[in-house]
Amino acid sequence: MQLHPDDNVAVSLAGDGLNAKFKGVSGPMVTAIETIPAGHKMAIGPIQSQQAIIKYGMPIGKASCEIAPGSHVHSHNLKTALEGSDYPPWQIPLVGQSDLKVGTGSQERVFSGYRRCNGQAAIRNEIWIINTVACVNQTATQLAAWANRTLVGKLPNLDGVHSFSHPYGCSQLGDDLSSTQAILAALAKHPHAAGVLLLGLGCENNQMAQQLEAIGPEAGQKVRFFSTQAVKDEMEQGRQYISELAGRLAQQKRQTLPVRDLILAMKCGGSDGFSGISANPLLGRIADRHCAAGGTVLLTEVPEMFGAESVLLRRCDSQATYDAAVEMIDRFKDYFRSHGQPISENPSPGNKDGGITTLEEKSLGCVQKGGAVAMIKQVVGYGDQAKSGLGGIALVNGPGNDGVSTTALTAAGANIVLFTTGRGTPLGAPAPTMKVATNSTLAVNKPGWIDFSAGPLVDGTASMEQLADQLYDQILETANGNLETKSEMNGYREIAIWKTGVTL
Repeated sequence: MQLHPDDNVAVSLAGDGLNAKFKGVSGPMVTAIETIPAGHKMAIGPIQSQQAIIKYGMPIGKASCEIAPGSHVHSHNLKTALEGSDYPPWQIPLVGQSDLKVGTGSQERVFSGYRRCNGQAAIRNEIWIINTVACVNQTATQLAAWANRTLVGKLPNLDGVHSFSHPYGCSQLGDDLSSTQAILAALAKHPHAAGVLLLGLGCENNQMAQQLEAIGPEAGQKVRFFSTQAVKDEMEQGRQYISELAGRLAQQKRQTLPVRDLILAMKCGGSDGFSGISANPLLGRIADRHCAAGGTVLLTEVPEMFGAESVLLRRCDSQATYDAAVEMIDRFKDYFRSHGQPISENPSPGNKDGGITTLEEKSLGCVQKGGAVAMIKQVVGYGDQAKSGLGGIALVNGPGNDGVSTTALTAAGANIVLFTTGRGTPLGAPAPTMKVATNSTLAVNKPGWIDFSAGPLVDGTASMEQLADQLYDQILETANGNLETKSEMNGYREIAIWKTGVTL
């Protein structure tokens, strides 16, 4: 498949053997002179040394030697050209909300959710146990297990009780400690957490008073808290508070809410050569559709914007948004340099096995999750919540690491995380996490992980619009509480916190 008329490579869809023939949108018939694995690239014309390799209509690096037509193009003959921070100036976007195509009746669609006191919408009514420090991880885990055995299924409107272990909260200083406090506070304020048990030890750096201050006024409405050193029996105290919170939840009921109140987050992990062809563009279509209906879509993985910045920056709705986005990207590049690391230190070994060669290539496939015309309207700091009511795309500061980025997306307010994968991963965020396979083989081989397959796009058995309709329907069924994601069914929910400082 040639993805753009300007491309000088094509992507193998099924793993082409010697002498397989290809005819692109322009140029002569090309015969493979070596095996091209599925998801990998083949030269469809002669490429000179140092010439740009073009995919998605944009450079993904430079040839490190002469490449003959029909050759396999990968790490042995393609190198990154990523360097510096040179961005075009902001211009008034050529597209706007009126250019969005949302599908029949999308703007009038609704879902059945919970309306919180602060106006936020939730699709789950849960109790979250959040630890100030790692020392009480097992206490929290045992309390959650007790509650799910004893209360869930017996009390109305209680969807689950969940704890989220992490290794931090003590032996941290300065900004590093502040980041931990910010993430834990944002999780405590998440709309799905209708009740929160904040559990501490007592002697940690992250003192209970500081963590409560980070949470703010909401702590008085839905948070119960105690330090385990201050009570005789922490299990008895924890069970008492959880039971009180569960009784409050019984009074909360679902109501009909407009689809614009739903916050969707887009994420990719375990990517392969099909990610930028099938699943990521499919999520991009969902992003355009949802934003057109007034909804908000979250994007993160800032290092996987490197090399594809222009695709996003040209859709910023204002100079202020553009400046904030550029600052976020440049500060992340400086973060790499401050640790003596090249900004192109990506993709992963698994990505490369799947056909992705350079960070530019990975980034150009990654940013497609943000759609083609939806406007970028805000930039959200790590541990901050996205502003409600703005709609459009929100760029969330965070790394590409799957656990850290899905936690950051949840903290920013995601109701559902849509997670594309070409190689498969069981990881789940605290928010319901829907896995979208890039290829049919993965969907067949890992049915316990995958919620939806974009494989029919590669197989040629369904159109983009057909799959977008099906996926959006499934998203709303999940929001309604009629459908659990595979990560929810398996109990796969976890957090990871971005650590940037020293450990004492």
